[in-house]
Amino acid sequence: MISPGGEKDRVVEVLGLVEKPPMAEAPSDMIVCGRYILQPEVMGLLAEKQVGTGGEIQLTDSMARLIGRQPFHAVMFDGRRFDCGTKLGFVQATVRLALDDPDFGSEFKASLQQLIE
Repeated sequence: MISPGGEKDRVVEVLGLVEKPPMAEAPSDMIVCGRYILQPEVMGLLAEKQVGTGGEIQLTDSMARLIGRQPFHAVMFDGRRFDCGTKLGFVQATVRLALDDPDFGSEFKASLQQLIE
């Protein structure tokens, strides 16, 4: 989740990042959904292997340490997103891609409807 600053033309200044905060402590309703343009300095911070949320080394934590040292921005995204870190999200993403495929989407949809019945 990001702590947002100013926004212009869907570009938001990032003032802070929090990895998987409890809902009541979330700084906003804006998430980081895994598409980054990273500066090389983040690799040095990752190499320090600081353990974060869930006992894991979090990319988000290293990114957060760069806030204030260099410009940090997010672009607001309009679209559908799936959490492929879960089994359900992975299946949902796969099904959506199959349904949208111009070569066999309609055939897949028909077979999916047969499975549901």
